[in-house]
Amino acid sequence: MTNARLRYGRASLALSFLVQGVTFALLVTRIPAIQDRYGISDSLLPAFLAAVPVLAGVASVGTEHLVKRVPPSAVLRWSQPVVLLSLLGVGAGSRLWHVAVALGMFGLAVGALDASMNMLGVSLQRAYGRSIVLGFHAAYSLGGIVGASLAWAGACGEMSLLASYLPVVAVLLPAALLGSRRYADTPPTASEATAGTEALRGRPANGGRLLLPLCLVMACAYIGDSTVSNWSAKYLRDVLGSSEQLATVPYNVYMVTTLLGRAVGDFGVRRLGAVAVVRGGTLLAAGGFAVVAAAPGAWAGMLGFTLLGLGLSVIVPQTFAAAGRMFPGASDTAIARLNIFNYVGFLIGSPLVGAVGDAWSYRGAMLVPMGLVLVTLLYARSFGADSARYGGGHERPRVVDVGRGGNEV
Repeated sequence: MTNARLRYGRASLALSFLVQGVTFALLVTRIPAIQDRYGISDSLLPAFLAAVPVLAGVASVGTEHLVKRVPPSAVLRWSQPVVLLSLLGVGAGSRLWHVAVALGMFGLAVGALDASMNMLGVSLQRAYGRSIVLGFHAAYSLGGIVGASLAWAGACGEMSLLASYLPVVAVLLPAALLGSRRYADTPPTASEATAGTEALRGRPANGGRLLLPLCLVMACAYIGDSTVSNWSAKYLRDVLGSSEQLATVPYNVYMVTTLLGRAVGDFGVRRLGAVAVVRGGTLLAAGGFAVVAAAPGAWAGMLGFTLLGLGLSVIVPQTFAAAGRMFPGASDTAIARLNIFNYVGFLIGSPLVGAVGDAWSYRGAMLVPMGLVLVTLLYARSFGADSARYGGGHERPRVVDVGRGGNEV
């Protein structure tokens, strides 16, 4: 594969991650407006919100089988427009069944999109021979910040959902379709194709045992992420006594620090190795939850959320990368299965913290995701050998990447 094709493939995939970050943020940050538009009751809202990750998990399973017949780039090329059009459907409907159908389509499409995006990211990292996967997730974080800012502007301007979504989709849809022409599928070499394939495909029980630690890490990381997404504003306002305005800041701080952590994370992996970066991120995230739980006031709580963003930002991308390293001949299958636990963590996190907070205290509830995130330390060796400086034992030696001007990727 030519270096130019790899560069174009990397840029187009980064664009896809950014577009999805914008799209998802526009959906989740306008949930109150969606609830008002369709008259969704508080008791019915959790069912609507839970349906999206459940359907996404189903689609991720389906994608595992689909990519045996078509390349991941084809799945991504057509699932991303469906996600964007589903977002538009959420804003354009007028009846309850309209939004139910639109959210159902969104969930199915986003499961295929998440799985295929990360399949392409891991295979490109393998082709590059150095850690680049964190950069893709940094693009997603940047998209999330842009999407949240657009949603804030729409809410301040009292724009309807359709008026808020239509211009964004009108810009992003053709951009995504144009960028998809440059996706670069990078299948494993003949030697890589046999490595790890039998463990995951031929003997699924053994493959499942090998993948299970990464599945647990993925679920625990998303429990931590969903805790911040769903409880940071309430925690700052009700527990730490902040103003309404200040209570909106922690999630934005979290997104910004997530972007920063991912922007520099690849350099850390190349220099220190994935194991050291994941361990450091785990300790930062756990420390962030501890600071939040013990914070005497709002600003100390914000410091905790800052640490959380820096820590959690590196764990999920490196979990996908580790699955690709562990099963180089069946990385698409491993990533599709691993991606399911993204949604498992998202489904568990918010209700778990809420239940502990109601039964005990919300300060104590913050210790639950802290303990779960620390599980990552038990399985840190699954992320690669300590000597691996690029974060996956399959990468090329360093001299290949730094030597010859025009031959660099």
